[in-house]
Amino acid sequence: MNILILGSGGREHSLAWAVLQNPKCDRLIVAPGNAGIAQLAECAQIDILDGQAVATFAADESIDFVIIGPEAPLAVGVADDLRAAGFAVFGPSAAAARLESSKSFTKTICDACNAPTAAYAHFTHAEDARAYVRTRPLPIVVKADGLAAGKGVVVAETLKDALDAVDDMMGGQFGDAGAEVVVEDFLTGEEASFFVLVDGTTVLPIGTAQDHKRAFDGDTGPNTGGMGAYSPAPVMTDAVTQKALDEIVKPTMREMAQRGTPFNGVLFVGLMIDAGQPSLVEFNVRFGDPECQGLMMRLGGQVLDLLQACAEARLDSQTVHWADDHALSVVMAADGYPGDYVKGSEIKGLDALPKDSFHMAFHAGTSTQDGKTIATGGRVLALTARGDTLQQAHDRAYAMVDAIDWPAGFCRRDIGWRAL
Repeated sequence: MNILILGSGGREHSLAWAVLQNPKCDRLIVAPGNAGIAQLAECAQIDILDGQAVATFAADESIDFVIIGPEAPLAVGVADDLRAAGFAVFGPSAAAARLESSKSFTKTICDACNAPTAAYAHFTHAEDARAYVRTRPLPIVVKADGLAAGKGVVVAETLKDALDAVDDMMGGQFGDAGAEVVVEDFLTGEEASFFVLVDGTTVLPIGTAQDHKRAFDGDTGPNTGGMGAYSPAPVMTDAVTQKALDEIVKPTMREMAQRGTPFNGVLFVGLMIDAGQPSLVEFNVRFGDPECQGLMMRLGGQVLDLLQACAEARLDSQTVHWADDHALSVVMAADGYPGDYVKGSEIKGLDALPKDSFHMAFHAGTSTQDGKTIATGGRVLALTARGDTLQQAHDRAYAMVDAIDWPAGFCRRDIGWRAL
């Protein structure tokens, strides 16, 4: 098979790594890719937000299967364009991708199917949002309604922080994504990420993880796109997992199908678990980053079979084979992230790192200049390791971190602390 993956982050690097383990993969192209992906696969410079351009490229390169990594191409309908051109595609339609591209749409779906989630209100005018904030208990959560690269959420501890968040978002901090906001009550408990494949009808759980959103140790500092993750998440017991499926995932998927927009792809279910009861924090319509890196290391080559079966509505015949193991991923980010950061610093030490089924340095914001690896983004690397225990995976991942020579970068030193 000739396979095309769209995206350029650590998620796509790990997807490429896993797909290549499967003997069905004859040729792999990643567009646009990054410096790490270029060591594994061909990279192509195409506009992945232009569905027609992607379809033309796929036809020219005799592509058999397209895997869409990030949310932005899904939100603008690239999967629809590819399906219309006759390609097998992993990723939902633009209509189904509204579960991520519109927070208010997701809340409406939850209301319709009685899925447990935080009390909320949706606003198109800042004055109304500010008035509502003043009536609610603190802390309170303010979310940009649209896509904001994982950063459009503020957990406000004070009234001033909440009002500032409304003003910032609706004042253009995230462009059109913040033109509308959702304000919701703060949920208490422990967060977890739950991943399920859905082919329109069948729902197949494929793993759990716990992400670390705050920038600094001890869950302090601003929210980020994710500073590290580990899999599996102990808080996702069999009972909690079943509740999440029965009360949130399956009712949502039924509601989407009834509306004529069945979901086909991976549903990332962000949960808050309190006393064994899961509530929905958010849906995403693609693999999480950095959760994907650990999941891919644990799943390996079977990922291609599962994603292809999902695209072809054959999930009812699939079984996920899990090893009794653990994975942990530590993100190294550019100093200043998630705020302003400098691009162009050199990263040394990567060539000496182990690259095997237990250790991988997945690249995100990197490029190659004059034979050197250069940091070009905010989140730059995800050092990921597997082990028989979480402690072993933790020790292996941080040994990789310590072998990196990159003075202009930083990481959290406490990834996995809840479980450890």
